[in-house]
Amino acid sequence: MAEEKKALVTNRKALHDFHIEKTFEAGLQLKGSEVKSLRRGKANLKGTFARIEDGELFLYGMHISPYEFAREDYEPTRVRKLLLHKAQIRQLAQKSEQQGYTLVPLKVYFRRGYAKVEIAVARGKKLFDKRTAIKEKQAKRDMQRALRQKK
Repeated sequence: MAEEKKALVTNRKALHDFHIEKTFEAGLQLKGSEVKSLRRGKANLKGTFARIEDGELFLYGMHISPYEFAREDYEPTRVRKLLLHKAQIRQLAQKSEQQGYTLVPLKVYFRRGYAKVEIAVARGKKLFDKRTAIKEKQAKRDMQRALRQKK
């Protein structure tokens, strides 16, 4: 049975700004009209982060545009609760308390009808790290281009 796991929203900037250590899949607690808006891809993860408070995981800064046919209104950037097992939350808390680590959402998708968020434990890149990553990517592209021209 094929699983639907097409990313609706991705945080491409996170891959540029952070070294990804480990990823977790978390459920996303939403209101009805937020789900409809998310299914249409009307969301943005730019500047979004997660934080653990009182043993629960929350997502800050995720923007979900209001659904135009909704009866009730909601705040587009409200704090949303993420659903994980307690052991996973403890593991995330241990990692995120270390110096330089943060919790960053990478993508939002639907799996079996439920909204899911891929959360990563990440360490911020320095400017020289970003430069070397860009150089490596460019070198890889040049090699691929050269191989294609040879054929």
